[in-house]
Amino acid sequence: MEKLSCCSNFLEASKPYFAMISLQFGYAGMNIITKVSLNRGMSHYVLVVYRHAFATAVIAPFAIFLERKAQPKITFKVFMQIFILALLGPVIDQNFYYAGLKFTSPTFSCAMSNMLPAMTFVMAVICRMEKLNLKKVRCQAKAVGTLVTVAGAMLMTLYKGPIVELFWSKHVHPHQSHTAPTSEPSDKDWFIGSIFLIIATLAWAALFVLQTKALETYKNHQLSLTSLMCFIGTLQAIVVTFVMEHKASAWKIGWDMNLLAAAYAGIVTSSISYYVQGLVIKKRGPVFATAFSPLMMIIVAIMGSFILAEKIYLGGVLGAILIVIGLYSVLWGKHKERKEELAAEEIPDPVKGIHVNGNTASVTEDLEANDQVELQKAEANNKITSVAIRMSVPAEAKVHQQP
Repeated sequence: MEKLSCCSNFLEASKPYFAMISLQFGYAGMNIITKVSLNRGMSHYVLVVYRHAFATAVIAPFAIFLERKAQPKITFKVFMQIFILALLGPVIDQNFYYAGLKFTSPTFSCAMSNMLPAMTFVMAVICRMEKLNLKKVRCQAKAVGTLVTVAGAMLMTLYKGPIVELFWSKHVHPHQSHTAPTSEPSDKDWFIGSIFLIIATLAWAALFVLQTKALETYKNHQLSLTSLMCFIGTLQAIVVTFVMEHKASAWKIGWDMNLLAAAYAGIVTSSISYYVQGLVIKKRGPVFATAFSPLMMIIVAIMGSFILAEKIYLGGVLGAILIVIGLYSVLWGKHKERKEELAAEEIPDPVKGIHVNGNTASVTEDLEANDQVELQKAEANNKITSVAIRMSVPAEAKVHQQP
């Protein structure tokens, strides 16, 4: 029985890790497939529309069937939260990300996305979702990790450097790739793409922080929240596409890589990922949910070098190393903070509220109140005893005075 309980506890604790690792494989596939589609001339504005149309069609039936009871009331405040979530994710984040992906490469785009935990941490501190006490080592680790992550992103943006040959890509040549031949992006395009990716990552981080607030309303209705985000995001993306794309031919899609990119991105990296990351955010917070992006970078680097014959530059490698170091500095701080929170939750009710600081502990208000009550009772008993003694002394004296 003990072994079964240990296994069940281990599986329960491992669920958030398995969920986020699985999502990274989904995101990696999306980057490769989308890059192929964009290289073949598909408009990223149209891709965003089709992506979220697929996502809405897939997730909405589950929300209607499984969460039709006790739906939260959509007030103006709740509607604005969902509207902004849809604007941040489907519209701003993905349009800028696809534009940056088109100007750079899948590996570089994934590496820049590793700034996400640091940006999320900064926004969480601003919104008072994270505590920052620089006197504690764990908070120092989170702050230093954030700075190192930003430094790595700046290095990747401003320095390209020579090409780094990978041992498995020496025998792979661009003409063997399944993509249409494209010209090598210039330094100007690379810089513009980097700026687009930074804007996309900022919007993504804001999405995680705001989603934490929205989940307070949709605590037991994550599928409904995901469906509303995807549906409203589709409408917003249609408006943006009509403004930015004036060719009717841009909307044309057939049974080809463009359809696969839209369907895969919509089903895997919109409907499923929004729902899963909502569950993880609810359980472990927004910073934890963004902590696994380096795994996506490694997967995409390997897949990109095989499928796309992608070139990797020294500036990208050095910047990615700095980003990963900074990221796991932030994660180490979060891990220590999580352990302290779990230790505080395990304190029994009678002593709940004791604040441990080093080797000293201060008594809680509840215990102080109990002590005061006991002291008052003791004082009352002492007063009664003293009064009884005073009353008994004269009586005894009178008895001794009688002949």
